[in-house]
Amino acid sequence: MTLEIMAAFAATSVVLSLAPGPDNIFVLTQSAMHGSRAGLMVTLGLATGLLFHTAAVVFGLAALIQVSVTAFTTLKVLGAAYLLYLAWKSFRATPMEASEPDGEKSTHMSDLAYYRRGIIMNALNPKVSIFFLAFLPQFIDTASGNIEGQMLILASVFFAATLVVFSVIAVVAGKLGDAFARTPKVQNVINKTAAVVFFGLAAKLLFTER
Repeated sequence: MTLEIMAAFAATSVVLSLAPGPDNIFVLTQSAMHGSRAGLMVTLGLATGLLFHTAAVVFGLAALIQVSVTAFTTLKVLGAAYLLYLAWKSFRATPMEASEPDGEKSTHMSDLAYYRRGIIMNALNPKVSIFFLAFLPQFIDTASGNIEGQMLILASVFFAATLVVFSVIAVVAGKLGDAFARTPKVQNVINKTAAVVFFGLAAKLLFTER
């Protein structure tokens, strides 16, 4: 695999990570609601979820999802249900659950809980596996052999690009959330906005076609 191919893939990965999508929007809303630390843990979870999709591509599971209506539908329904659950929690959240009286973020959820939330969000999106199945082979040099090894290298580059870009989004959104979420009224607006966003992402995933 040449440096030119690696550089082109890395640049493409950064652009794709920056493009508005379910994952970076999820990082943005979680960071705005719960702070940069929570957003960074969600980011790490989302990036870890990419390992699931990498394995799916390497071992052929993505191809199964692409051709099997049942497998694809099951995954997207589970993913949409989880997003609806988050939408409900955000809608029902009170200002005190997201912000203490002195303006500091609450620690009612552990880092592990936010990390797990990111993994679930990413792993239950079947479109990511199909995206990997379509995206990675475009940068594979079949003449060089070791296709699985090349895919793992490319997936690692995509993992790193996603981690960096989403971390920046988490920090910026978290700082903005800290600046604006100082009153119960603003907290309510953030919570309700997040609920709408989660509901929209759930609807989009639910009505996604293969």
